[in-house]
Amino acid sequence: MMPEMQYNLHPVGFIESSIKTRKDAPKQGVAGAPDVWLAIDADIAPALDGLSVGDEIIVITWLNQTQRDVLQVRPHSNPNNSLRGVFSTRSPDRPNPLGLHPVTIREIDGTRLKIGPMEAIDGTPVVDIKPAHK
Repeated sequence: MMPEMQYNLHPVGFIESSIKTRKDAPKQGVAGAPDVWLAIDADIAPALDGLSVGDEIIVITWLNQTQRDVLQVRPHSNPNNSLRGVFSTRSPDRPNPLGLHPVTIREIDGTRLKIGPMEAIDGTPVVDIKPAHK
């Protein structure tokens, strides 16, 4: 086993969404999720240079309302599904709850990006943004 080390992540922004609770969030963005606003910290605004409306990006979030001690789940929360390890599912409950969200930039307003569709809950921290294709 690897020695325990500390790794630090700092949010680059936060999600502003109409989804307020975990039970209201669809399982995936393509399952009826709304467009949301991603508010970027003003100190890192220069990192937005080069992004444009219409770009496809991957938003990496810290799923702050999850359980980190869950190792197995029933996919899609369906009790009829067999238990599977979280690494073979897209469950938000996992040891390191990082969310990967492929979205499209719909609008740019200063340091805010309207993106979607995205199933993230209001207030979800964003830890990184990457281009989907480049």
